[in-house]
Amino acid sequence: MQRRIEDYALIGDEQTAALVGRNGSVDWLCLPRFDSAACFAALLGGDEHGHWRIAPKGAGDCTRRAYRPDTLVLDTEWDTAEGSVRVTDLMPQREGAPDLVRIVEGLSGRVEMRGLLRLRFDYGLVVPWMRRADGHRVAVAGPDAVWLRSEPPVHTWGKDFRTHSEFTVAEGEKVAFVLTWHPSHRPRPALCNPFEALRTSVEDWQAWSARCRYDGPHRDIVMRSLITLKALTYEPTGGIVAAPTTSLPEELGGVRNWDYRYCWLRDSTLTLGALLSAGYHEEAEAWRDWLLRAVAGDPADLQIMYGLSGERRLTEYEVPWLPGFARSGPVRVGNDAVNQLQLDVYGEVIDSLSLARSSGMPMKPHMWRVQVALMEFLRTAWRQPDEGIWEVRGPRRHFVYSKVMAWVAADRAVRALEADPKLGGDLNGWRAMRDEVHQEVCERGYDPGRNTFTQSYGSRELDASLLLIPRVGFLPPDDPRVIGTVDAVRDELGHSGFLRRYSVEENDVDGIDGLPGGEGTFLACSFWLAEALHLTGRTQEARELFERLVALANDVGLLAEEYDPLAGRQLGNFPQAFSHIGLVSTALALFGSEGTE
Repeated sequence: MQRRIEDYALIGDEQTAALVGRNGSVDWLCLPRFDSAACFAALLGGDEHGHWRIAPKGAGDCTRRAYRPDTLVLDTEWDTAEGSVRVTDLMPQREGAPDLVRIVEGLSGRVEMRGLLRLRFDYGLVVPWMRRADGHRVAVAGPDAVWLRSEPPVHTWGKDFRTHSEFTVAEGEKVAFVLTWHPSHRPRPALCNPFEALRTSVEDWQAWSARCRYDGPHRDIVMRSLITLKALTYEPTGGIVAAPTTSLPEELGGVRNWDYRYCWLRDSTLTLGALLSAGYHEEAEAWRDWLLRAVAGDPADLQIMYGLSGERRLTEYEVPWLPGFARSGPVRVGNDAVNQLQLDVYGEVIDSLSLARSSGMPMKPHMWRVQVALMEFLRTAWRQPDEGIWEVRGPRRHFVYSKVMAWVAADRAVRALEADPKLGGDLNGWRAMRDEVHQEVCERGYDPGRNTFTQSYGSRELDASLLLIPRVGFLPPDDPRVIGTVDAVRDELGHSGFLRRYSVEENDVDGIDGLPGGEGTFLACSFWLAEALHLTGRTQEARELFERLVALANDVGLLAEEYDPLAGRQLGNFPQAFSHIGLVSTALALFGSEGTE
């Protein structure tokens, strides 16, 4: 049976994450960081590229699975003819080395269990040497070392470069497995107590979830989205990765496969707003601080994305030995879009810092200087064409959303100076820029015959990012041009009740993004449509769309980047922060007055 992206659940320790299938197999894990090479890469190939399965003998997919309430601790259960068994998966918060803990518990009867471990370092390429030491199985290859142990010990043996285990659990019996990574030149790290790790992980996650201020409709899926965003946070720096995976396809069999294990600036304002509104000020402040560190330097060198610690070189290359998910190649590591010019990010950074200031977040001494430097660069740079919000790999254009976000940058800077003249800055110059950008967008980016803004100056194509025009305050929601744009975007980009980012023609390599093939409907954009409908007075339609979108989440509440309505399956990297941010933001917009304390 072909695997589906939605067959997976997420576990993690806020420094990396693993994907666990319905069959009890861990098919994706990068150690020690989100952006490290994978030691389990079956997700993008086959079992031979690395995985770790624990399941009843002869069993297929589980009978049921669920996260423990308000946690990232996953329970997977099988009912068999001999009895029932549960496998609990978690990655406890680190005190040093990363641990993957798997606890097998007998629920009824006596169940024979089988374990199969294939460690394959460097994205499935490197087969490690295995040996026994101090009751552990130890795998070493180059810079990587992994230790595997069980409590109590069970029968394990090596065969065909795989580690097998076999044991039986009766009702009430438990067997725990712990897989620990460390640099191969360092001694073995301290042992993790798996049962204590389970207890503290549940307590810690539930204490964190209890801070959530939202208690409205769909509280469970909103909380799951917030937990997912927390899980995608690189705790040492506060950066939030777009997804924990690379190269999950936007079209099955297609080439639109990208590495999302980095931090995008475009997510900044939406992320901050969602975290602040839900009551997570510490996380919002950590993200703001990461943002300030990442963008420091010459404003002309501002990137659209950075590494987990603010790294700037994210060189893209292909991994030829991995065939890709559902044979959708190539598999890519790194992301060349890092070198693109996307003028919207200047507006998103300044808008984020404005939101941080207005929320009462403590100021940083250099925060305003950063904004002034960005504004001085943008004063002339806003006139340039760019690659736009969607990182198209076609020719540069004058994208309307990029110009709108240049207006946002000027508007927020002007408002800040008007509120506090002591900050210092070119108030009159920024006001003039704001007015000029606004006038140009309304003249060159608007099609009066169709009553809609367009994707770029002079084009007929539309773009879902235009739905954000009322949200950022460029025009009020009741402006006829806004209402016309919302209707036009829904009509022209709608597909089976959801929304595409922009028009994509099959095999049109000369099209807007310079790539062949198509893609699914974009979930974040569909959430934007729901919010735009709400802002323009069509709240019932907005809520109905929100209900349909929430129903697309898999059985444990996770969303990928895209959805294929015809095939009825999720597409793109998984789980996707942008989709979950959209879910939280839209829920707060639709139900915030009744759902926050």
